[in-house]
Amino acid sequence: MRLAYDPSHYRDNTNLKDTIDTVARLGYEWVELSPRKDFIWFYEYPKADKQIIKDLKRYCRDAGVKISSVLPVQQWSSPKEEERQAAVRNWKRCIEITSELEVDLMNSEFSGDKSRPVDSEAAFLKSMDELMPIFEKEGIKLNLQSHPNDFIELNIEAVRMICALDKEWIKLVYSVPHAFYYDNGIGDVAKHIDEAGDLLAHVLIADTWNHKAAFGLRYIINPPDANVTIHQHMNPGDGEVDFDTLYRKLRETNFDGIVTNAVFHYPDRPEWSNEVTLKSIREGLNI
Repeated sequence: MRLAYDPSHYRDNTNLKDTIDTVARLGYEWVELSPRKDFIWFYEYPKADKQIIKDLKRYCRDAGVKISSVLPVQQWSSPKEEERQAAVRNWKRCIEITSELEVDLMNSEFSGDKSRPVDSEAAFLKSMDELMPIFEKEGIKLNLQSHPNDFIELNIEAVRMICALDKEWIKLVYSVPHAFYYDNGIGDVAKHIDEAGDLLAHVLIADTWNHKAAFGLRYIINPPDANVTIHQHMNPGDGEVDFDTLYRKLRETNFDGIVTNAVFHYPDRPEWSNEVTLKSIREGLNI
């Protein structure tokens, strides 16, 4: 099992070198390279050049940290063809960067337009037709997650789509703070893990509130019934996810993939947050 850290707490106020040094100081051997403005940002063309890539490899080597995966988020499922094409172009550069970093895994989200699921699925498959040969040529694997407001939100639908792609190197990311989106507000983490089966390769650890609880009054939205998507990435125990069951299921299934601390709810107390979450992960998974 690889225990990794998502350094999103540090992305806006810490340079790349200090971020990697911090990951090591917090107690991690692996870092999940999530979006940041000076490298790969949401929906944009990557800003990394050869020197930045060279520097990042040196930062990791010096700190004793390895990159578990590179995480781009692009609108590759957009029903708007120009937007989809731009996302594919961006993805090609992201794959190139990942290869130059000598990393063999990327993870991402389905994205797309929730209000146009059929069109978004078609766009996603068109993008995958273009990108899968490049992934295979570079020897890079891909883990995918359904994300709130993606064209796929339900866990079972994400599993089905990955099955439809039918590639051994494409697996599932299970993002715990999305648990209540995965089944319309139930949050049955045991069922989610059972649904994933052997496709489960990556688990993101963070807690959240059930957005559908409290008779629809947990979040007061103006105007009422506006199309708003909200969730949190809190320390385990601060929300309503059943972590006892989650950890038990992962132990029972002998999960041996990547487990990432994906908490970024406390930018004013990141080290305290890490202490709480790392303790939870180690005790819950006996590592």
